[in-house]
Amino acid sequence: MSDTGCLYIVPTPIGNLQDITLRALTVLKSVDAIACEDTRHSRVLLQHFSIDKPTFAVHDHNESMMVNKVIQRLEKGESIALISDAGTPLISDPGYVLVHACREINANVVALPGPCAAVTALSGAGLPTDQFIFRGFLPVKQQAKQQAIETLLHSYCTSVFYEAPRRVLDTMKMMEQCLPDTITIVMAKEITKTFETFISGSASTIIAWLEAEQAHQKGEFVLMVGPAGKDTSDISPEAQTLMRSLQSHLPPKKAAGIVAEHYGLKKNAIYQWSLT
Repeated sequence: MSDTGCLYIVPTPIGNLQDITLRALTVLKSVDAIACEDTRHSRVLLQHFSIDKPTFAVHDHNESMMVNKVIQRLEKGESIALISDAGTPLISDPGYVLVHACREINANVVALPGPCAAVTALSGAGLPTDQFIFRGFLPVKQQAKQQAIETLLHSYCTSVFYEAPRRVLDTMKMMEQCLPDTITIVMAKEITKTFETFISGSASTIIAWLEAEQAHQKGEFVLMVGPAGKDTSDISPEAQTLMRSLQSHLPPKKAAGIVAEHYGLKKNAIYQWSLT
């Protein structure tokens, strides 16, 4: 595609309107149109910053149908901003289908940095951040949710989830059922808003707080589950010592292979142990 229009991915505040960036405002004021997850919701934001641009809806139910229309506008030289109801588009929000299609035809796509509930909550949670995985929303069906939570028993990094207010208590009760108290959980509620709250501890600690007042179960939630910790049950102290020694001289995977062969262990188990 020639150097014509541009699709801008523009993060918007997740609660505090002051979190919008100067660059985001410049882009929103300069584009020809703004694609919104919900035009009614975005109208409040745009009016607050005196942005008077045409808007149209791009959401989960019409995104595939809107792709060609957006691309046609880009080909005509128009620039379009994509925003979601809050936070960074595509992160548990619509936009992937559109951005993927634009990249496929080499259209101009520019992504702006900005607010994201997952990263904001994680940075203030006090859990390990050297490695983490964002898992979006947990499954709605109970069996699938249980299976997803049980995988955390073998996780060597922090896991980050979004959860809806009507499901958060049920999710925490399932975590209490599936996870040991030794795994630290942090619940962030209403990030950047007036009643921003972080609750840290075991699942039972968070359940007690949620049940203390009905209002505690309202709002937007980010759930963060800390690493399960090193599983040393099958890794002898001698194997651990050798791995630590080799790590200072060799790449982790190569060192893990040597230790695994020497002690008759699984290479991946040694490697995963070394990461935590």
